[in-house]
Amino acid sequence: MAHYPSYYKMSQKLFFIILKLFSFLVLFFLILPLLIVIPLSFNAEPYFSFTQSMLNLDPQAYSLKWYQAFFTTPIWLTAIKNSLFVAVISTLLATVLGTLAALGLNANTMPFKRFIMALFLSPMIVPLIITAAGMFFFYAKFNLVGSYLGLILAHTSLGIPFVIITVCAALKSFDQSLYNAARLCGATPLKAFFTVTFVLIKPGVLSGALFAFVTSLDEIVLVLFLAGPEQRTIPRQMFSGLREQINPTILAVSSLLTLTTLLLLITILVVRHKEKAHVNHE
Repeated sequence: MAHYPSYYKMSQKLFFIILKLFSFLVLFFLILPLLIVIPLSFNAEPYFSFTQSMLNLDPQAYSLKWYQAFFTTPIWLTAIKNSLFVAVISTLLATVLGTLAALGLNANTMPFKRFIMALFLSPMIVPLIITAAGMFFFYAKFNLVGSYLGLILAHTSLGIPFVIITVCAALKSFDQSLYNAARLCGATPLKAFFTVTFVLIKPGVLSGALFAFVTSLDEIVLVLFLAGPEQRTIPRQMFSGLREQINPTILAVSSLLTLTTLLLLITILVVRHKEKAHVNHE
């Protein structure tokens, strides 16, 4: 019995080592396709496989022409414009509405808080195929299918939960007495919010906005159901290219989207790190 504590610690340590090893294997399995797609996007030949010249590291076997095609082909330029337009507008709407919802949910007088929170977070829980089908039948009654407005509202509904989660997390460390002090000093509710509350919860708002932007930029299911020919986004064009005409430009687009998403996620981590440092400093 004297050796039981040491045996338990060794077993626990071994368990965490195995868990970390398994996590790294899963991460490698998820990253492996990227390690293949990115080099293939520089293939000078119109193939989705490595050529012998690429394996021999011949400089002539590599080219940037597929990236050039992405930024010069009219159909891809239209997809870029549509994706950025929908993502930016839906992110702005999701940030404003999500922040207001988080402020309301943070109030102690809010009735049915758990039910309302679950309702707001339902787009993250319900499968997208069900959400898209429901929106399609609902939009059909108001002629919103195949319109920019319908697509923006759909993407906004997907981004709001991320904003609510990050802003609610930021509000947990917010001292309400600071807002009350600003009101006692004569500030209007709107001025007190922007000069006190918003300044302190800004990292959470920015994190939620970046999550909403990434979600909108990569969304394909809602676009397939709700978008028309004029609302063709980058993921929709990639999907169409795989079905109609296989072109290595898709590999370049996939690499750029991966890089963009990675940079945005790094930005989110930096913002959250600054938020934690600010809270610890306070």
